[in-house]
Amino acid sequence: MAMPRPPLAPRYEFDADYVARLTDGDESTERHFTEYFGRLLAIKLRARLRSAAQIDDVIQETFLRVLTTLRRKGGLQSAGGLGAFVNSVCNNILFETYRAQTKQQNTVPDTELPLESPTASVESSLIGESERALVRRVIATLPSKDRHLLRLVFFEERDKDEICRRMGVDRQYLRVLLHRARNRFRQALAEEGAADLAAGRSETERRG
Repeated sequence: MAMPRPPLAPRYEFDADYVARLTDGDESTERHFTEYFGRLLAIKLRARLRSAAQIDDVIQETFLRVLTTLRRKGGLQSAGGLGAFVNSVCNNILFETYRAQTKQQNTVPDTELPLESPTASVESSLIGESERALVRRVIATLPSKDRHLLRLVFFEERDKDEICRRMGVDRQYLRVLLHRARNRFRQALAEEGAADLAAGRSETERRG
């Protein structure tokens, strides 16, 4: 006997104000966006992917690409087309997933790949000793929520489910928050690096 399908979420009409709030990073709107489309995309992808992990990856990547596009100059031309745009982005990522699965047949087995030291932290694997002070200084300039999240993920290496419980969010919205925090960190790091470079040049010119 066929299993009953889960009820579909009530159709939501998106307007310009909703898209504007989403573009501006309003947390309640982002939460609604990820919950609403998360349910719809999960139903769509269950018929196309076998792995729950793959389904989650496609959904999260869809959210990130949609939000990134909205926040670029030009963004979405019509608020009413948000649903169709999300579906189109999801289809593109699904195609990329299929293509990656095909290429995996020619990849090197995991047993032949070099392994990282089990005692190496995420921090030490990404940055050198000379750069740690800069990274910590940049993180200190970020909003408190971003600082807290980045420290939990990259320095304390906490489990994602634990982070969700501590921050009161689900895995989908955590991915959105982490993506936003990373972007702010990259921007702040670039600005700090440029300032250090300018200071170094000034010191060199003064000594010269």
